[in-house]
Amino acid sequence: MTTPLGTVGEAAGDGPEQPAAKRQVAAPPRYAKAPTTASVIGWTSLSAFIPGAAHLRAGQRRTGFILLGAFGLVLVCGAVFAIVVGSNLGLALKDSTLVAVAVAALVGALAWFTLVITSYIALGPDRLPQTGQIISGIVVGVLCVSVMAPFALTASSMMTVRETANAVFPSDPGPGTSVAAVKQEDPWDGRRRVNFLLVGGDAAGDRTGVRTDSMTVASVDVTTGNAVMFSLPRNLQFVRFPKDDPLAARFPNGFTGDSGQGLLNEVWQYSEDHLGKGKGPQELKSAIANTLGLKIDYYAIVDMYGFAALIDAVGGLKIRVESDIKWGGHFGTAGTIKAGYQKLDGEHVLWYGRSRVDSDDFTRMGRQRCVMGALLNQATPSVVLANFGKIASATRHMFRTDIPRDLLEHLVPLALKIKDGRTTSLQFVPPTIWPGAADWLKIRHLTTQAIKDSERSRRGALAAGVTASPDASPSGSRNGVATPTPSGSAASPTPARTPRASTPVRTPTPNHQNKAAAKTLSEACGF
Repeated sequence: MTTPLGTVGEAAGDGPEQPAAKRQVAAPPRYAKAPTTASVIGWTSLSAFIPGAAHLRAGQRRTGFILLGAFGLVLVCGAVFAIVVGSNLGLALKDSTLVAVAVAALVGALAWFTLVITSYIALGPDRLPQTGQIISGIVVGVLCVSVMAPFALTASSMMTVRETANAVFPSDPGPGTSVAAVKQEDPWDGRRRVNFLLVGGDAAGDRTGVRTDSMTVASVDVTTGNAVMFSLPRNLQFVRFPKDDPLAARFPNGFTGDSGQGLLNEVWQYSEDHLGKGKGPQELKSAIANTLGLKIDYYAIVDMYGFAALIDAVGGLKIRVESDIKWGGHFGTAGTIKAGYQKLDGEHVLWYGRSRVDSDDFTRMGRQRCVMGALLNQATPSVVLANFGKIASATRHMFRTDIPRDLLEHLVPLALKIKDGRTTSLQFVPPTIWPGAADWLKIRHLTTQAIKDSERSRRGALAAGVTASPDASPSGSRNGVATPTPSGSAASPTPARTPRASTPVRTPTPNHQNKAAAKTLSEACGF
């Protein structure tokens, strides 16, 4: 009979001994394999590229999949943004876009820093030996800085672009300007062409005021990007102003300025001195618009020395030098730019475009045109990105313009069209045009014809343009191109300061015997 005590004893394991075959030995506890220093560093590094990888390796599946899903969402959003911006690169320069990207980059930097730290902790670095903990900690610290650097660089670049754009392009063109507000739905206000006056200003220390030694009008078809560049000589004399211009009554027979010579490059500073600060750009636009028979929409002036800094920022320019060019002083004693294909730095590009030694203004105009074309061809997106900081710094100090800030986002797509389009150029120089006794009618006729020829090059489009005869005087404009109206004037000006009719006239010079055709920059400059 089993007693209660015996029952308790057996229950407690004190009963009869079990056979050896039936005895089971309990298994020892199992522990996870201790991580190695290399594995902790490797998985932490992998998680910087594939978020969640370290957490999955550590057995934190839920957290790992959440991180992977969030990363996938970020990739999708980034792809959508890239597609949208890629279809319209101008959006990248909107103030709101630049700020949003900068903020997103800062958030991304903090997020990836946190990701790397949490991934490292999830792998259990405390189970490493002391040496492994020190080594892995140092490596992960460097990794944190490395993953944050691209985000910080992006944010800094976006703010640099924003500051540069806001400094160069005015939010408010100011009172008295002819620039209209930008309509986002129609930034060109229904115009088929838009005309930019590009000025090279020389405000050297030994001169008072600004001397506009280089003046070029770029007339651009906003649909195709085909452009015509009209170069006007600095010594073009006695230009006239529209009837409603304040200088028209002061100079009814043509501009003479303070010097009496009446050179075109005096108009800017004369207007600043006699009409008030800020009037120079508007009066120069007005004079050139009346000369060409075009409506000048915007201007941009580039300081020559700032331009040299820009050339250095892009790494120099490759230019075909047709013949040796001496530079420095009146006799070219400083050096010589050798003939042939040369890669020139900013200083030598400036001398290439400006040297007067054994040269004249008209040859210089041709060289300046080639410099502009070379910069257009060689300032590729990769070059700009590689030298972004230097370019931004140079740009901020070299430009003045009345192009509104809101138009900048539309200028970028237009610039890309120009780069892929056909650009021709025309210079009003002897023997085609004599600056001292210019045939104003011929200048307008050649301008109209060059634009007409440019528009004919459209693919799949009907020829467009405005016809003009040498006996016509454009008085209006349509789509930025002059609309001709008959003129009965037949006065004959001479190089001296003689009274002239208020409308363009023929001159007794060989001008009307010569024909000029616009050439592509590749033809003219050997690109």
